[in-house]
Amino acid sequence: MTVAGCFVTLVGPWPTYKSSFEDRPYYKEALAVIGRHRQRSSHGSPVGQFEAGWGSRSITPPIGTPLAGFEDRQGKPSKGVHDELLVKALAVSDGTDTAVVVGADMLIVPENVAELVRAHVSQRTVLTANEILFNASHNHSGPGAFAPGFASRAFNGSYDPNIPDFLARAFTEAIVEAYHSLEPAKMMYGSVDALEYIRNRTRSDNPVDSELSYMLVEQEDGDSCFLVSYSAHPTVLGPDNMQFTGEYPGFLVRRITEKTGAEAIYIGGAVGSMSPRPPDGGDSFDRCRAMGVALADKVLEAVVDATLFKDKVDIASIGFPIKLPPFQLRLNKNLRVSKFLLPVLGIDTDGWMHAVRIGDIALVGTPADYCGEISVDLKSWAQNHSVDLWVLSFNGDYVGYISPDKYYYDKDEKGGYGYERGIMSWIGPDQEAFTVSLITHMIDVLFSESPENL
Repeated sequence: MTVAGCFVTLVGPWPTYKSSFEDRPYYKEALAVIGRHRQRSSHGSPVGQFEAGWGSRSITPPIGTPLAGFEDRQGKPSKGVHDELLVKALAVSDGTDTAVVVGADMLIVPENVAELVRAHVSQRTVLTANEILFNASHNHSGPGAFAPGFASRAFNGSYDPNIPDFLARAFTEAIVEAYHSLEPAKMMYGSVDALEYIRNRTRSDNPVDSELSYMLVEQEDGDSCFLVSYSAHPTVLGPDNMQFTGEYPGFLVRRITEKTGAEAIYIGGAVGSMSPRPPDGGDSFDRCRAMGVALADKVLEAVVDATLFKDKVDIASIGFPIKLPPFQLRLNKNLRVSKFLLPVLGIDTDGWMHAVRIGDIALVGTPADYCGEISVDLKSWAQNHSVDLWVLSFNGDYVGYISPDKYYYDKDEKGGYGYERGIMSWIGPDQEAFTVSLITHMIDVLFSESPENL
């Protein structure tokens, strides 16, 4: 093979593809996994007493560790800690099935960390990968240096193998604490609109997922925990910030704890294309605080007269690795980068899908910056099926941005595909249809033949 031939094979360009996914082995295999879950699941059986427990650990790394999220930081060392970074876990059980929801003050939960945590947790509990739903707030002022590869280095700083180990230990301790803290409890949930704090940064006139979702669990002794989700990017602070902080989600959970004494866990929603609109006034940290406090107060106002608690709640979960459509990082309409460049970039060829049922709630975890526009449509579909859907991102793997298929070939004002549909779009023209199909199939399985929906 000539030098030119080797270059094209290993780097590119390769021709782009437009093929569908329905007849592809990777899609059929994913549906088969979901189908097998239907056969072995127990969520159609009588529901026992609801139980809940929670745990928390610090994930604030040593000062000097790069911050994650902004390429403009150029991997420079952090300079301090504004507020503590945390990973928190909420365990829930119906006496038969158990699931754990993990929320971290991180950009993403990288695959290497998720795999370490699953291994560690399995040595100390009976929990399986199927029962642990990871999530990150998408904090752009959290720990970097967590993964190898060119792409991670550009946004998160040079890889430090000590960081994944440090993070995995903290995650594990939080999960184990939550699991061993399971006690009889009751729960309630709801949502409020928070349109004033979010905008569509990619298509300004298009929909936003402005739903601020919450769940409140209360143990018999009165201890309680909030689970809260919203879809605005935690990017009130820009690349000029060099201090570790939980950003507006950190202020949100601290406000809830200060006002109620309860634990509070934040999980990032469908953040793709969704930017924050913090209140005006003061510096960036003032705006972070104002946004977090305002969102927390919306939740607290909504639950002040809460009476619709349930103590018998069906729990079910499904989590599994998926193979993806062929890698497609486009150079232009007709050409893409070679798939053999993926190891250099630090991008793999698989992903992960996850869904957890807690009563009428479906928490769906995706391995991406999942677009809020898609989430709006999915939530409408779910509502018609009597399901309260929370669409989440960063579930322990990362495959780039998932954007609406109808915009895949649209050019921006510069004649390119832009950030979300260009450099961060990796799995081809059917990314929405492919993931939506898996999501709706998972929800169908988790809510089929359930006493709560008969």
